[in-house]
Amino acid sequence: MQKKLLILIVVCLSILSSKAQQPVDTLRLRLPDAEKMFLDSNLLLLAQKYNIEANKALIIQARLWPNPNFSIGHTLYSGTLKQFFPLGVNDETTAGLSQLILLAGKRNKQIKLAQANVTLTEYQFFDLLRTLKYTLRTDFFNIYYLQQSASVYDTEIRALRQIVDAFAQQQGKGYIAEKEVVRIRAQLYSFQSEYNDLINQINDQQSEIRLLLQVKPRFFINPVPDSDAVKSLDPSKYPIATLVDSAYRNRTDLQIARANTDISKLNYTYQKSLAVPDLTLSLGYDEAGSFLYNYYGIGASIDLPFFNRNQGNIKSARSMIAFNEATQKSTQATVEENVARSLQKAFAEDKLYQNIDPKFNGDFQRLMNEVLINYQKRNLSILDFLDFYDSYKQTTLQLNSIRFNRVSAFEDINYYTGTNFFN
Repeated sequence: MQKKLLILIVVCLSILSSKAQQPVDTLRLRLPDAEKMFLDSNLLLLAQKYNIEANKALIIQARLWPNPNFSIGHTLYSGTLKQFFPLGVNDETTAGLSQLILLAGKRNKQIKLAQANVTLTEYQFFDLLRTLKYTLRTDFFNIYYLQQSASVYDTEIRALRQIVDAFAQQQGKGYIAEKEVVRIRAQLYSFQSEYNDLINQINDQQSEIRLLLQVKPRFFINPVPDSDAVKSLDPSKYPIATLVDSAYRNRTDLQIARANTDISKLNYTYQKSLAVPDLTLSLGYDEAGSFLYNYYGIGASIDLPFFNRNQGNIKSARSMIAFNEATQKSTQATVEENVARSLQKAFAEDKLYQNIDPKFNGDFQRLMNEVLINYQKRNLSILDFLDFYDSYKQTTLQLNSIRFNRVSAFEDINYYTGTNFFN
């Protein structure tokens, strides 16, 4: 009977070394491939591109001159002749042509405002791109390391299930105590519950990355990171001054803040120009309504700015300049703090990662095999056996968390500088 038990435990060892099979509709992606799919198919980016084109069309509109106005009139009814639309010497026809002339450079100021809004929209596009790309890359690595943790649960659950089944067959025959079967079964249920929570985390990340890549729900994204590139990440490669300078040039949220300040200044000058009334020039013709027959006249009209000089809009525009300047300074301070903190975090996470012994995983796996053998020989109690299993699981989860946190810290640097320093 002990020989059968030994065979079962050997089977469990082989299961521990096996890997879970991937789903049929698995999509294996390297990070460059995922980024290309994202740029080619993401609908949010496509929508923002249309928004840019819509704002560019407003520049065309701003360049257009006001249309001239043409008017014509004729006698509808003559009370003397008792006749509708009389003709000949008894009729009266008038005509007029007028053109609005924009003064104080309103047209040029409208063009500059439209151009500034296009620039703002382009910055918003690149800020959306920066944010979504950061989400994509973070999800990519998060899924990978969560899968590594899930594989530990999977192998341990398979092994414990086999042991539970084997012990259940021996229960009542005096070889295995009932409390051992119950204890291992309880540990199995605990692992299954934790494994289910982990799978839910993976599925949440899968859902998010599928939306970013516009991939059908039936596909499972299997990230394939470049291990050499990940290992070579070094926070000391770029000094803080280089990172901050890059953030000043490339952080799209800072560029948006600057663009809003520029737009508020342009709007202020435009609102001031609106205080100047526009001029209307006109030509007129009157067939018989004046003291002269076939009268031709020229005229001009302009509003008198006695009451409305656009005072409220000018004051509001001036206040918006102060508001956007303060917002820009706040954004700039945030940029500096973000870069400094992300670099500090990268150093801390990299230091923790570098302290991991490369042989640790192999030693732990070897010890786990020895623990199984000693448990089979009854040199190890059930509590020690399960404690080691739990320690192996917790340690593996922590190591994967350290690895992901390190990669995530470098992705933070890329995000906060607006530059792919680390790929």
